[in-house]
Amino acid sequence: MVIASGELARRAGVSPDTLRHYERVGVLAKPARSANNYRIYPEAALDRVLLIRRALGFGFSLVELAVVLRERDRGGLPCRKVRALAALKLASTETRLAELTNLRDDLRLLLENWDRQLDAAPPGKQVHLLDSLSVKSNTATTKETVHESSRFASRNRPRSLAGPWSHESSNQRTPTPGRPKR
Repeated sequence: MVIASGELARRAGVSPDTLRHYERVGVLAKPARSANNYRIYPEAALDRVLLIRRALGFGFSLVELAVVLRERDRGGLPCRKVRALAALKLASTETRLAELTNLRDDLRLLLENWDRQLDAAPPGKQVHLLDSLSVKSNTATTKETVHESSRFASRNRPRSLAGPWSHESSNQRTPTPGRPKR
């Protein structure tokens, strides 16, 4: 049984342009043509496109997939290569998760510090919150200095969260998740 490109695209949840792109990069075989020159794919092409979409979702690139699928289509055994690529994806994901966790913690600390500064600011006075992110600002509390030196130094992040603050009023603040709104 054969499937027209539009039908394959619809069933796979992609556009016909995506199918053509997959052909160009070598992850999907060039289809046969009908008498009126339309692309027609074998039924197995649907499984192939779904496999490609799922692999992309796991972080594989089209280039990586092209190499592996070409080897597999030629009767090769790319299983260990696929496993090694997946292990690299996992390591990269774990690194990104650690970085995101650090960023989340840094943002929480930043918001706590900014909230203290806003609470201490006289009404109508600018406290320049964003200026606290400059490298020149260097009057952090002990907690912030320890926190930053353990994670920020290697990434060239600002050494301090203290400094002149912004003019936001307390009713305009974005609440920290899990923190009661003031």
